[in-house]
Amino acid sequence: MQLVGYERSGKGSSLLCSDGTDLTQKSLEPGTELSYTLGSRHCAGVIDDDGHVPCDRPDAPYCEFHTSTWVCARCTGTCLKDEMDCYEDHAVYIAAFAPDTFKVGVTKLWRLETRLREQGADRAAHIHTVSNGRIARELEADIAEELVDRVRTRAKVASLAATVDDAAWADVLAAFDVIDRFEFDYGLDLETRPVRETVASGTVVGVKGRLLVLENGGTTYAVDMRDLVGYDLLEESSSRDLQSSLGSFG
Repeated sequence: MQLVGYERSGKGSSLLCSDGTDLTQKSLEPGTELSYTLGSRHCAGVIDDDGHVPCDRPDAPYCEFHTSTWVCARCTGTCLKDEMDCYEDHAVYIAAFAPDTFKVGVTKLWRLETRLREQGADRAAHIHTVSNGRIARELEADIAEELVDRVRTRAKVASLAATVDDAAWADVLAAFDVIDRFEFDYGLDLETRPVRETVASGTVVGVKGRLLVLENGGTTYAVDMRDLVGYDLLEESSSRDLQSSLGSFG
């Protein structure tokens, strides 16, 4: 069985696993027990309407034939497609990741809250609504002169046991006319920052964005689910040594 993807939705998160044809979902509801050892890793293939099409090429998570690039993610206002097709309302937003990382981003207006949850934002502010993606990307590029437009996994892990700096957040938003505000609770309730690991064994604490939080042997781990894609899963608990937090010895 290979781990070929993951889902994050309002109905809950899950890992997508394949036996080579059929997909199965492994729920990531809090309290779920995962007992997998990571085997070899290779291309995760592609998921289409008919199921999963496997690939045995060694590149992971995707080989050159199954790597797709969303050109809109690279747009700064000059369309990279043969014909511009983003003619619908877009939102420009500022997302906060505790304690003080603030990111500008763009999404279709109807996807705004979903997109913020997908990223694992702690707070957010909707600052512009515009009629198409080109205008939104131009605004994003301007704001990115002052704020970041992407947040690395390290910063997202650091946010897991932190709270947003209220004063810094207020200072950032003072420059904008805020349309709407969002605040998210992922139910993790962590007292200390988890140890970053790539593992699929332990008790699910919760999911924040694409970070899966597991408890294993008295230590809490943060797993970037993207780092799991492509691994063959063996149905047994991991036998390799894991980093432990200092708190696990107390």
